[in-house]
Amino acid sequence: MALLDIKVDDLTGAEVRALILEHLKGMSELSPPESMHALNIDGLKKPEVTFWSAWDQGELAGCGAMKELDPGHGEIKSMRTSSDHLRKGVAKQLLEHIIAEAKRRGYQRLSLETGSFEAFEPARKLYEKSGFEYCQPFADYTEDPLSSFMTLKL
Repeated sequence: MALLDIKVDDLTGAEVRALILEHLKGMSELSPPESMHALNIDGLKKPEVTFWSAWDQGELAGCGAMKELDPGHGEIKSMRTSSDHLRKGVAKQLLEHIIAEAKRRGYQRLSLETGSFEAFEPARKLYEKSGFEYCQPFADYTEDPLSSFMTLKL
């Protein structure tokens, strides 16, 4: 896959909003409400969250976000690849972009929560390959058998 055009996005575009709604629908189908931690559009617009859209020759390929938990710790949120772009390296490019931004901001750690069951295995494998290690719940999370918590020391 060619290098994506990854840019900060204000979440007003119809394509981006549709991808977020698809993401939320998918998460709600896989997880009970108490185990679903995906941010809705309003949550992604909060000042502590930076949201990126990724474009391949003018076509939306995916999205991702990072929430600042404190001045040294960020959290990856809302990683999603458009269904037409699965298995093309979109998530890897987005993840590399978010890690680079976390380092640029001076974070010492970047963490995430993802599902613990089979549907989330590709995501966990991507994070493992990028150096993330399993960890205890962080921030406001609590132990949940449906969640996996991972962190990367920067």
